[in-house]
Amino acid sequence: MEPTLINEMHYFRLPVIDLSESIQWYTNILGFKLRHQNDSLAVLELTSGPLLVLVKADQESRGHFTINHQPEFSIGFTTSDINQLHENLTNQDVVVDEIQEDNGHLFFHFFDPTGNKLQVHN
Repeated sequence: MEPTLINEMHYFRLPVIDLSESIQWYTNILGFKLRHQNDSLAVLELTSGPLLVLVKADQESRGHFTINHQPEFSIGFTTSDINQLHENLTNQDVVVDEIQEDNGHLFFHFFDPTGNKLQVHN
């Protein structure tokens, strides 16, 4: 196999219905920093990892896919305190699933204002 010419994952694009609302949600609720914005997209960042590009999209667009007609997440985050994050999101009226455990690995799913399914794990 030849060495890859790809160096890193630079960004993910995620469709959103209301760009302003989504920018506020990702910055205020999840702690992203706004790096750039125009009428059709916003570039957000955390302290490390790929950028998140929110793109104003059609009403029916979502950034997840389905398996057996159930939504599956496309973006997974990490946290150092999954219980506190779950509580914080719940207290801010975010749609949040229960914390689950899989072989000592804790995780849960939650949804942004557009209905994009996301996951976080410890």
